[in-house]
Amino acid sequence: MAELNTGDSGGGKDKKVRSKKQNSKVDLTAMVDLAFLLITFFMLTTTLSKPQSMNLGLPDKQDDPTDKPIKVDEFRTMTILLGDNDKLLRYNGLLATPVPGGAPKDFTYGKEGIRKELMSRKEAVLAYSTAKGKPKNGMIVIIKPGKKSNYRNLVDILDEMAIVDVPTYAIVNDFSPEEKKLLEGK
Repeated sequence: MAELNTGDSGGGKDKKVRSKKQNSKVDLTAMVDLAFLLITFFMLTTTLSKPQSMNLGLPDKQDDPTDKPIKVDEFRTMTILLGDNDKLLRYNGLLATPVPGGAPKDFTYGKEGIRKELMSRKEAVLAYSTAKGKPKNGMIVIIKPGKKSNYRNLVDILDEMAIVDVPTYAIVNDFSPEEKKLLEGK
C-alpha cells in the first residue's frame, strides 16, 4: 500500500506557528513489484517468431534397380546452371538438341533477368500443354549448382521459383561434360 509521510517531527515548543511545507513521499515498492510481475508474465506467455523454412522434397537414398526412367516432354523442361562469380545459364530441352529459342544463354538474377525468362517460359509451356489437351502439365525446372557456385545463388534461384510459382523443380548436382564446359566458358 502507498503511505504518505508528512515529515512532522511531533514535538516542539509553542512559538510562532508557521505553516510548514509538507514533505510528501510516496512508497513505490509495490508498483515496482507489479511492473516486474507484468514483464515476467508477458515474457513467458509471448510466442517468439518461428523461423521460416522452405519445403524441399528430396528423393530417398535407396536406388531401386527396377525403376524405369520417366519420359518427360523436352519442351516443358528448363535447365539452370549456377557457376562461380554469380554466373547463371539456362537452356530449354536437351543441351544437344534444344527446343527452338532454348539455346544456352547467360542471365542475371532478379526481376529483369531470370524471373522475366521464367515467367515467359511458364506461359509458353502452359499454352503448349493446353494445346496438347493436358493443361495441368506445367514447366519443369532442373537447377544444377556447380561446385564453385555459392549458397546465396541457390537461395536466390529458389526464391525465383517461389515468386514465379514454378510447379515442379529439382536440384541436381550431376553435370554432363558438355555442361561443365559450358559453365566454365570453354
